[in-house]
Amino acid sequence: MDNSLPPADELVLVDRELAQLEARRTQLLARRAWLVQVLYRPARAATPRWPVTPAAPAADSTPRSAQNVLLTLGGTLLTIAAVAFTLVSWGSMGIGGRAAVLCAVTGAALSAPVVLLRRGLVSTGESVAVLGLVLTVLDAYALHRVALSDTDGLGYAAVASAVLAGAWAAYGSALPRLRVPLPAGVVAAQLPLPLGVLAAGGGATAFAWAALVTAAADGAVVLWTRPLPVRITAGAGAALLGGWALLTGGWLSFSSPWSGAPLLLAGAAVCLYAAWRTPGWAVAVSVVAGLAVVAALGGLLRSAVPGDWAVPGYVLCGLVLASVWRAGVGARLPRGVRTGLTGAGAATVALGLLWALPPVAGGALGPLARTTEVWSGEHTGPALVAYPATAALVLAVVAAALASVPRLWARCGALALVWALLTALPVAPGLPYAATLALQLLTTAAALWIAVRPAPLTRGLPRPGTTPAASPDARTTAARTTDPTNRPATAATGPSGVSATGPAEPPTSGPSAPGPADRPASGPVGTPVADPAAPSASGPAGQPASGPATSPASGPAGQSAGGSVPPPPSAPPRAPGAGFGAPGTGWMPPRPRPQASAAEPGTVLGWVAYAGGLVSAAGAVALALDVRGATFLALGAVLGLLTGVAVLGTGARRAVSACGAVLAAAGLVFAGAAAAGLEAHWTGLALLLVPAATAAVGATARPVALPVEITGAAVGLSALGLAASRPAFLALV
Repeated sequence: MDNSLPPADELVLVDRELAQLEARRTQLLARRAWLVQVLYRPARAATPRWPVTPAAPAADSTPRSAQNVLLTLGGTLLTIAAVAFTLVSWGSMGIGGRAAVLCAVTGAALSAPVVLLRRGLVSTGESVAVLGLVLTVLDAYALHRVALSDTDGLGYAAVASAVLAGAWAAYGSALPRLRVPLPAGVVAAQLPLPLGVLAAGGGATAFAWAALVTAAADGAVVLWTRPLPVRITAGAGAALLGGWALLTGGWLSFSSPWSGAPLLLAGAAVCLYAAWRTPGWAVAVSVVAGLAVVAALGGLLRSAVPGDWAVPGYVLCGLVLASVWRAGVGARLPRGVRTGLTGAGAATVALGLLWALPPVAGGALGPLARTTEVWSGEHTGPALVAYPATAALVLAVVAAALASVPRLWARCGALALVWALLTALPVAPGLPYAATLALQLLTTAAALWIAVRPAPLTRGLPRPGTTPAASPDARTTAARTTDPTNRPATAATGPSGVSATGPAEPPTSGPSAPGPADRPASGPVGTPVADPAAPSASGPAGQPASGPATSPASGPAGQSAGGSVPPPPSAPPRAPGAGFGAPGTGWMPPRPRPQASAAEPGTVLGWVAYAGGLVSAAGAVALALDVRGATFLALGAVLGLLTGVAVLGTGARRAVSACGAVLAAAGLVFAGAAAAGLEAHWTGLALLLVPAATAAVGATARPVALPVEITGAAVGLSALGLAASRPAFLALV
């Protein structure tokens, strides 16, 4: 069967297929043109639509990064050529030819960017402009070599850098699209004053003043100019030259305080102004300013007092600077400035405390480093005898300053410093043995008493969960941000301070979220409905009574809070019959955020005092081993004190004190056996009194029974070791 089409029909079918292929080819060519345009041209802001008509493929272009690299290399090669011409081929031309060549090339290089910028060739214009700036430097060098060779090199460099800075700044201002001339002018402006001082023969102080003035000018550029490259360049110059000036002032505060103090104070003033104007850098810059002030004033005090009083002078300056946070003048300073100044003062005080800590370590650990025999009657000489006695003064002053701050961390620091002061007192003045032991025992007793009864030290401290008083700046900010138009209005105030509402529609928001007791029931929109749990103030028709009624903005006592507390953001209107938090209202009452449990101030202070008491007790016992009678006195006192803490204390301190009392009792038994001249196996037998006593105590003292019995068992094991030399006594034990 022949299924072939007639020639006429087949021709029509072929033409139709060719038309479809031609349409598809046109569509693919248009898509290819668009893809080439996207790949080799910058992307447009809006996504181009699918082209309907075929377009010619976009011409290939070089990426912008490659253009910049080529232009940079070309400018660099031209600059090298210009330098080589000036330095090498200079002598082969006469003075007229030299001047003509340099002037022509420089003028052409500086004029070409104007034409290039008009044609949109910004990168090319930038490269040519950089070449022109380099040629101006070569012009200045050539002028000095040919016409002004007799002038001083440093002086000429100072004048030339000033002229170039002004010329480059003017050139960059005339062509604002160029990014290099203005920062280059800022770089050139760093040189005139320092080079001028060096040319005039000024010393390190004059050079530091020149650097500080230049840094101040850089700071003004940072604050009062807009281009970001200029501000970055000026900021780097200000940091470099200002840092050099302050370091020089710090060095002068040790060698020549009266020369370094004005420089440091001037630098501190510049830093404070910069911190005031730049809130983002206020803390860091204010720290530098505070350290400069401390170095200046401390250097002056150090030059007027003996050498042992130098560190207390610096600490005093640090305390005064740290008090800016609480002083009345500090409330007028920005928060960042106050934080930085306080940090600088605190850092100074911390360094002073580190200087004063060696006598504390000597008083606490010195008795443990024994060099004499036990009960020999000889005493180890106190360490650090030549250490300045003013270290104790530093500890006392800082402790007093911390005690005046109503914060828990300050009270803990003051308590620790008082203990450190009492521990360091025997070291520096060189107290006799009896006075040192008595002071150690008194320190132990005082610390353990505070560990049991820390309440007197917690006066004035905020309790956990309470909000501390707002700072003056916070209160000022809150007062400024309060909008008086958002305060709930009241019609009148009754004798009891209760506002009577008029027929006006009640507000949809109040000063606080409604609680379980004062949450109003829902009703029709705009109609207040009384709370069933509260006394009704409505008439028979549900309208508000004409007498005194509680305002929707009233506080817990029913008094109006209008005008005193700003309301929160108003909730959306509620549908009839919908209560707060009902489905479909779109509003839910805020849930209270869980707060981390804070430790009680008395607990924290008790642990600080208890740690110091244990260290002092160990030091007193170690010190008392020099004399037999002092050993029994110290062990008995420690036993009584730890027993008192075990009886009166609470928590872990009670258990630790009970264990310490067991060890002190064991020490008394061992010392008694040694004083009686008993042999080791008899001493082991005598030590069994301690486990027996702990077993008796464990039967009644339930809270500390287990740790006491474990400690007694450990003493019993030591008794086994002492009796091991005699099998009969070992079996008895």
